[in-house]
Amino acid sequence: MQSDGSREAGGRVAISAGITLVVGLGVSGRAICRHLARQGVPFMVADTRSAPPGLDDFHAAHPEVAVHLGPLTELDLAEVAEVVLSPGVDPATPGLEGLAEARNPATGEPRLVGEIALFRRACTASVAAITGANAKSTVTTLLGEMAREAGVRVAVGGNLGTPALDLLAETPDAELFVLELSSFQLETTPWLAAETAAFLNLSEDHLDRHGDMAGYRAAKLAIFRGARHGVVNAEDPLTWPAAPLPALDRFTTAAPGPGEWGIARRDGRDWLMHGETPLLAAGTMRLAGRHNQANALAALAMGTRLGLPLAAMRTVLERFPGLPHRGETVAVRDGVRWINDSKGTNVGATLAAIAGLGPTLEGRLVLLAGGVGKGADFTPLAEPLARYGREAILFGADAPRLAAALEGRVAVTRVADLGAAMGRARTVARPGDCVLLSPACASLDQFPNYQARGDAFRRWLEQHLGEAADGKERRA
Repeated sequence: MQSDGSREAGGRVAISAGITLVVGLGVSGRAICRHLARQGVPFMVADTRSAPPGLDDFHAAHPEVAVHLGPLTELDLAEVAEVVLSPGVDPATPGLEGLAEARNPATGEPRLVGEIALFRRACTASVAAITGANAKSTVTTLLGEMAREAGVRVAVGGNLGTPALDLLAETPDAELFVLELSSFQLETTPWLAAETAAFLNLSEDHLDRHGDMAGYRAAKLAIFRGARHGVVNAEDPLTWPAAPLPALDRFTTAAPGPGEWGIARRDGRDWLMHGETPLLAAGTMRLAGRHNQANALAALAMGTRLGLPLAAMRTVLERFPGLPHRGETVAVRDGVRWINDSKGTNVGATLAAIAGLGPTLEGRLVLLAGGVGKGADFTPLAEPLARYGREAILFGADAPRLAAALEGRVAVTRVADLGAAMGRARTVARPGDCVLLSPACASLDQFPNYQARGDAFRRWLEQHLGEAADGKERRA
């Protein structure tokens, strides 16, 4: 254990009065330390691990800062000014008991906060914040691109990419911060006061941290504290704020009601709509699928609140291909769309991709799936593939288990590897079809990670479709 050499009190390491304690030396924890150093705030660091990664680099950057390694119960926090948690540290960690409810008697501020609380104190620009169990990275990126297209000086990060506190230092002239925020970040954010805040969806996740769905939802709902405008999912009441907001917009994949954002049929085509006003033909989006149309509607609702011109937002939706390996349109050739959803490493993610894409296709779905299934039940894939699938092309260690779950509901072909699967897909796909790599499995039998698997998908298209592997329609 390292310590700051401060006095011992009752066998525990006492922290001097007025010191801020940073708990956790991960990416966000180091960003917190850099911020406090810039602000001239005296602090020390604690990490429950005996040798956290990057410790030597931290000592080099902050040689004067004391570090405690080991259980937090070894610290006496009676005099500490504030405890700032990294998102990866559970507020219920032994040694932090009672701090979540405690307040600093001098300032009235909570004694336990997270990085976003520090960000909000220091930030004077507008904030747009996005959370949800899924799709928050896509909406965050879309909104950031829309702001850039409109000429706004924007910084994008948070749980996605650059930590929020580093954004403050790197882009001091930003007019707008667009932040993806996780439940871990939000549960230690007493007041966010976003100009616009979106809660996209809620599904079971992180229950080991939050206890149950009610706890998970409560953490997410912190995004609306002080918000001037909210965006919620009309089809998911769990995303709705517990208390009224000054303004609230709802999005849906159905025809919208008055003032809602939704999808309606006009002249034989699906349109993104605001009430009765058509905004963009859904088929002109590079992002494919109903789920991504919902993401676009959420971004449009937020962008409209921020005053972004519709023309700029349309331009982004017409060119944005998706985030790498997350439903990314890599190529369109001879009427066939090729989508890289390599991050679909479990059955739930692949189900979401199929359900989002299937209803929007003129043709059918050719699914590329397989790898290490980790004992998952693949049978839920059978029904949607019976409805939307042309063929399931299976590879990797658990191809036999996948085949057993799908045979009789959709045509099944087993091949040796991803390259063979793509060759088969090129043979069977017809105009209007979509070839979807969404494996429902981990990649570790044939690839080091899902990114490498997605990169192999792209390389095959570059080699076999040449310049068409850029997501734009071309014909041979």
